[in-house]
Amino acid sequence: MHIGHPWPLGASLTSRGVNFSVVAPLATRIELLLFADGEASEPARVVELDQRHRSADHWHVEVEGLGLGSCYGYRAFGPLQPGGHGFNPSKVLLDPCARAIAGWQSYQRGGAVGAAPNTGHCLKGVVTERDRFDFSHAPRPRHSWQKSVIYELHVGGFTQGPGCPVPAQLHGSLLGLIHTIPYLKDLGITTIELLPVMAFDPNDAPAGRHNYWGYSPLSWMAPHPDYLVGDDPLSGRDQVRQLVTACHRAGIEVLLDVVYNHTTEGNQDGPTLSWRGFCDRLYYQQSAKGDYQDVSGCGNTIAANRPLVRRLILESLRCWATELGIDGFRFDLGIALSRGDNLAPLDAPPLFEEMEADPDLGDLKLISEPWDCGGLYRLADFPARRVATWNGRFRDDLRRFWKGDEKTCWTMAQRLSGSPDLFTNTPVHPGQCITFLTAHDGFTMADLVSFNGKHNLANGEDNRDGDNHNNTWNHGVEGPSSDPAITALRERQLRNLLTSLLLAPGVPMLLMGDEVRRSQGGNNNTWCQDNPLGWMHWQPDTGDLALRLFLQRLLQLRAHLAGLFNPELPLDDKPQRRSGDRGHLWRQWHGVELGSPDWASWSHTLAWSLNDSQQGPLVWCGMNAYSKAMHFELPSCRQGWLRVIDTALPPGEDLPSKPEAWLPTGAPLQSRSLMLLVAAPLLEGRKL
Repeated sequence: MHIGHPWPLGASLTSRGVNFSVVAPLATRIELLLFADGEASEPARVVELDQRHRSADHWHVEVEGLGLGSCYGYRAFGPLQPGGHGFNPSKVLLDPCARAIAGWQSYQRGGAVGAAPNTGHCLKGVVTERDRFDFSHAPRPRHSWQKSVIYELHVGGFTQGPGCPVPAQLHGSLLGLIHTIPYLKDLGITTIELLPVMAFDPNDAPAGRHNYWGYSPLSWMAPHPDYLVGDDPLSGRDQVRQLVTACHRAGIEVLLDVVYNHTTEGNQDGPTLSWRGFCDRLYYQQSAKGDYQDVSGCGNTIAANRPLVRRLILESLRCWATELGIDGFRFDLGIALSRGDNLAPLDAPPLFEEMEADPDLGDLKLISEPWDCGGLYRLADFPARRVATWNGRFRDDLRRFWKGDEKTCWTMAQRLSGSPDLFTNTPVHPGQCITFLTAHDGFTMADLVSFNGKHNLANGEDNRDGDNHNNTWNHGVEGPSSDPAITALRERQLRNLLTSLLLAPGVPMLLMGDEVRRSQGGNNNTWCQDNPLGWMHWQPDTGDLALRLFLQRLLQLRAHLAGLFNPELPLDDKPQRRSGDRGHLWRQWHGVELGSPDWASWSHTLAWSLNDSQQGPLVWCGMNAYSKAMHFELPSCRQGWLRVIDTALPPGEDLPSKPEAWLPTGAPLQSRSLMLLVAAPLLEGRKL
């Protein structure tokens, strides 16, 4: 046994064995426990670390004769902290830097609560390799923000269910996701965003429930075991690499939804599993009395403003990005990471500053929710230059417009312009704003047009959970309907919503299964539903397939005309004709009359055109959210119009593969429908 080194953190191979290093600033003594295997109930060897094994806040030791697959844990000794919590040496602690975890068969969450030892029911870290991802054989696709389309999915839910193309032995796994790549590629998306795949505690849920989504992290380094095939914890990292390699070779980027704002340890009465046992006061925001401060809604808030905590988060990001090949991250409640001591918002949060300065993270896509549960909401002024933010106002305002609410035309125009009102009228580049209508948290698109309220009784919380403000409309009947008029109107609204999303500036995000009308039965919070409610819809009927075809063609249209619909710089809202200014684009707003948009509170109609300063109108779009048909005036197009989209037409004709010339001088729009015209030369000889 040797003193060892404080770096790298975690367990790393040496020429003589394994070096262990862990951060525990307030500890007085540390024990390293070595286990014969992951399910062993008692350690085979205990290595005591005293002050000789300490470098500042780091405790370290090198143990000869160990190698890959060695299982280990820690006990930490020290004084109780304010509030009566902190060190609990009866608990075996999981290394926060462990890149693999064993002991899941015997693990009991309840064993980590209270004073009784949990040695027989603890999780152990596993010594793994730290090889870098081979980008020479599977380079990052590096899609520009301008042409990116994100598809959010749950690994377990997307790879099972009746009709799933994944072999049965791979259901619910990362390797199973490889078998869905042809489907994703054919749909036309560029990027997948995976709900949490870092190891989480499935038992972090009320009695009788199962934590399905995974927003309850147990480790920031190791893959979740339920998404792995086989029982060998050493194979997990390679399975991640296999998925990323297959996606890269298909031209698909892989982003991870990551949860650094809180952990599964909950408040001060929760289990002592890892972070808390090493330094309760370091990792969690607390008052002077030791009470946990919570803006995550999950009992604790990570103190990302502190150097040692930041370093652990950055180590996690580098682990997934450079060792496993991940292309980017979406930060759950990311603005919570910008809070300082006593939860004070920081204008220059050090975590994001260091993240943006890190060369290993420089080529990644970074996305964040701009809100947390403490009321902080920073969209335009998110304190990180390279981080794109979810635009929740976009979701709400598009839903309200097509629902027929009053006072929505002006806000709808703002969203279709790139939300200049939300970004203080400063230029918004394509990688700054994520636009979406649905996400895992909320209604699916099909349920958005089928339910007026949430139906979450299956979650066991008496329908109290889930958002109450959803801007949904059932169009006359709550839930499924056999009324042809209602079903036809719902179908039209689905197309109106999807088209509005994909014609707007920003980076659009789609939710798993929205393309085939996946329903959750009106449940808008399926966090604990590992069943058909939370699974992909793999047995589409004729109507489902018609919507999928519509979306495929819509994505092709957006990709072909990305420079118009998602320009690098915002378009002017008035013409600027200059000599030789061919290619200068500007947007003009209309109503049913040209150049006369109706911004009145009672208005439900809106039209806009994209114009070239020399060529004139190139695109015209009319939107009629009114209950009656309306006739719109059209601008003259010298090259001739093609009618590309008319959501009032039957499926297949609403977005035909070969658009036909539109000769009328006006545009009759049926109630609650959308029409898109494109100048003929822009689609000449092209099929959608």
